[in-house]
Amino acid sequence: MSEVSEFPIPETHVLAVASHVVYGYVGNTMATFVMQSLGCEVSSINTVQLRYGQAKGTRATASEISDLYQGLRDSYLDSFDMMLSGYLPGAAAVEAVAFFWVLDPVMGDNGKLYVAEDVVPAYKALIKDADLILPNQFEAETLSGVKIVDMDSLKLAISTLHETYHVPHIMITSITLPTPGATASLAVVGSTATTNSEPRMFSIRIPAIDCFFSGTGDMFAALLLVRFREAVFNTPGLSETDAWRSDNDVKATELPLAQAAEKVLASMHAVLTKTKESRDLELELYKKKRATGTDTPDGKKMKLVTSKATEVRLVRNLGSLKNPNVQFRAEDV
Repeated sequence: MSEVSEFPIPETHVLAVASHVVYGYVGNTMATFVMQSLGCEVSSINTVQLRYGQAKGTRATASEISDLYQGLRDSYLDSFDMMLSGYLPGAAAVEAVAFFWVLDPVMGDNGKLYVAEDVVPAYKALIKDADLILPNQFEAETLSGVKIVDMDSLKLAISTLHETYHVPHIMITSITLPTPGATASLAVVGSTATTNSEPRMFSIRIPAIDCFFSGTGDMFAALLLVRFREAVFNTPGLSETDAWRSDNDVKATELPLAQAAEKVLASMHAVLTKTKESRDLELELYKKKRATGTDTPDGKKMKLVTSKATEVRLVRNLGSLKNPNVQFRAEDV
């Protein structure tokens, strides 16, 4: 009798290039754990190493990143199936990892860049080589040159990304559009282009959780890499095609990217809901401790206590990563 694997995807070796933190789950600290939990072998190159709660630490230069990768090649350890890149500290570092990869173009959010301006043209020069890009709304605007204010401009931004960079798969990881009277929610919008770069767009909307979490973009990227590979390998013959692009007659909501995103969001919603429950309990206990007079923190300490309490609870919620209960389905855009 053949042994049945508990993991959803075939054996997969991933190169992960991103930031690293010494506590909590952000960057490679988040992505590596998630991918390993779902059965991937992961080799990590950390572009920065940061202290917890502070923007202090060390940054790798482009030559150091290249040297680390060259070391893998020299040791014949570069037989990667996929690559995932997240935060890169500068344009030279972006250029140093110009390989086939799932690209999360970490540049900024909420209308502001948090990288050097020379990183933007570097990303624009490189995303044409990526299979799948994962910009947030601000990053999609920056890369496409289209301000996203409604559904029509969103469609234009995605079409522009497909046509300009010829990237096969796009997933905009957070969309905020005004919806009068609607319950607070978050949406992702994805698309796999046809062979003539026509978009096939779908959206998935989930209830918003009233809490700020760090590392959710990295969690989304890692989960999507795994679940996309799973969906592709469950589609006969698709893994042998260029860039895993589905036939032109496949509907948007039936794309492997859409199937993957449904599982990703199910896992994330479950883990983050449980994280908020634990966070609320931890802060309530801390407030009781303060009320007894045994601790009187200043503003900075209270901020750090709150931040620590809100760290994503991954280790205790592996079941939600491995066995998502899909509730939120893809819809046509």
